[in-house]
Amino acid sequence: MQDRKSLVSNARKSILKGSKSFAAASHLFDRETRERVWLLYAWCRRCDDIVDTQDHGGALGLQEGAAERLALVREKTALAFAGRETGDPAFDALGLVARETGLTIEMARAVIDGFALDAAEWQPHSEADLMRYCWHVAGAVGVMMAVVMGVSPDDEDTLDRACDLGLAFQLANIARDIEEDDAADRCYIPLDWLSELDIPPGEQMKPHYRPALTRLVARMCETAEIHECSARIGAARLKGRQRWAILAAAGIYGEIAREVAKRGDHAWDHRTVVTNARKLGFIGKAAWSALRPVPRSCIARASQRRFSRADLIALAARHPA
Repeated sequence: MQDRKSLVSNARKSILKGSKSFAAASHLFDRETRERVWLLYAWCRRCDDIVDTQDHGGALGLQEGAAERLALVREKTALAFAGRETGDPAFDALGLVARETGLTIEMARAVIDGFALDAAEWQPHSEADLMRYCWHVAGAVGVMMAVVMGVSPDDEDTLDRACDLGLAFQLANIARDIEEDDAADRCYIPLDWLSELDIPPGEQMKPHYRPALTRLVARMCETAEIHECSARIGAARLKGRQRWAILAAAGIYGEIAREVAKRGDHAWDHRTVVTNARKLGFIGKAAWSALRPVPRSCIARASQRRFSRADLIALAARHPA
């Protein structure tokens, strides 16, 4: 098994390649937290790449054998929590950060269940389904990140807010990547939403449905904003540099959703990105926000959240992946 320094180095390379936005925000953490965040990210990224046959995101590879790849992810994750060498530095990284912070295999299994939904070529039928998927692939990761940052597993409300940040991130990603997902025969827009606006399943990217699609995506981006506001409430309870980093990440990812909504029918003409200059702006703004109380308008917006973490866990229990 590689030593800690090597595992951290590998994890740093992974986040720099896989998520420039999160990599930028992660440098605001203190060194210990930053390294642990990288270690956890490396596992998340590697699981996603194995199941989807990708290399740090990008185009999907051949999807045959998805069940076998998912089984491999479960096996290596179990080995990591058992403290055994996995033969893969990203899974060894998970074992290391779990030993250092108290992450549990149940937390990891919640995330893997999201990969299982993708492997099964699943599509949400309702908003509840969409949020359940976002819980698995991002909300549960937010909970793990909070524990890595030192939040007590007993601090339910702060973990709820951490989950909400993950939900906001994933909703922004889905809104931005609708065209890319369509090219890979995937769609995360609930079938109920498509039906409401008379968009046949699988035809959402056809030009004559673009105005209706824009309305659905605006709804998704609004939901992302509500959860971002909720996350800001939890961020106010973190230590100084952690609060700064989380607020920076919230601002950067929130800008993705805001920009998609702003572009309207042209949202998918080219991929929405946040430039380095704008990232620096959000980092500076986050430093100021970290010193001030959460705005009342944000607290009011957060109260519009329709699904709590408990709701999503209950939904997942009723519909196991």
